[in-house]
Amino acid sequence: MAGIIVKNFQDADERVTFDHGRVDLIRASSLAVGREILEPGWRWSVHVRPLAGTDRCEFHHLSILLEGRVGLESRDGEVVEAGPGDIVEIAPGHDAWVIGDSPAVMIDVQGVLGWAKAADAGDRVLTTLLFTDIVGSTEMAERLGDRAWKQLLGAHEEAVRSLLSMYRGRESGTTGDGFLATFDAPAQAVLCALAIASASSGLGVEVRVGVHTGEVEIAGSELRGVAVHLAARIMAAAGPGEVFVSAMTKELASGARIEFTHRGSREFKGFGGEREVYEAIRRDG
Repeated sequence: MAGIIVKNFQDADERVTFDHGRVDLIRASSLAVGREILEPGWRWSVHVRPLAGTDRCEFHHLSILLEGRVGLESRDGEVVEAGPGDIVEIAPGHDAWVIGDSPAVMIDVQGVLGWAKAADAGDRVLTTLLFTDIVGSTEMAERLGDRAWKQLLGAHEEAVRSLLSMYRGRESGTTGDGFLATFDAPAQAVLCALAIASASSGLGVEVRVGVHTGEVEIAGSELRGVAVHLAARIMAAAGPGEVFVSAMTKELASGARIEFTHRGSREFKGFGGEREVYEAIRRDG
């Protein structure tokens, strides 16, 4: 970039409209900034949910509220209210609504690209995938009994969802007694995986976790593609309490507070050739 570029929301690069609101989007170099204008009566779970295809908004927002008031509810039920001048960071898994009879106007400096839009069929994005699975869940359920197992499973799921929110992950689905989540940052995905393994162990549950970075196809709320299957295979190769990652994720996550130990070259069903696999270990300090 050379010189100075001035842009205005009145002549935005893109305008996304939806029931009771719109977003004016401006792209500046590698950044995207949006201006949301939300009418009285707007609520994400009513007016955007049908477009997003998820129960809650799974975008991580950092916003500045300029006009009006909004209510926000987190995944765990925390409810807050924000007004003019407030800077709000909103973790994935939330609902939001306009309070009162005046429009709400806010500037989004994070979490605006793709927001309030249905994914196009065949839309492909680069993301980091995280798979988890409880080791020996059937035997544990039989040993504990239905009631105790359901309570333990509920505590485990609550812990995983809390950590996904903390590390800016987006839950994409559940796989029996495991999770599939996506992350924009590979290092955050690996740190989250290590935190999930540690928290699960503290509950008396052993999990295996696999992390891989690759291109996926978005079809509604479903993720498809070779990268999804490879991430699942990497997870299946891990042992109790272990976090296995692909060579791609290892390279992209280098420099974070993580050590990687080579766990050999593996042949995975459905994939030609061998793939390098590494175990991630959190570095002290």
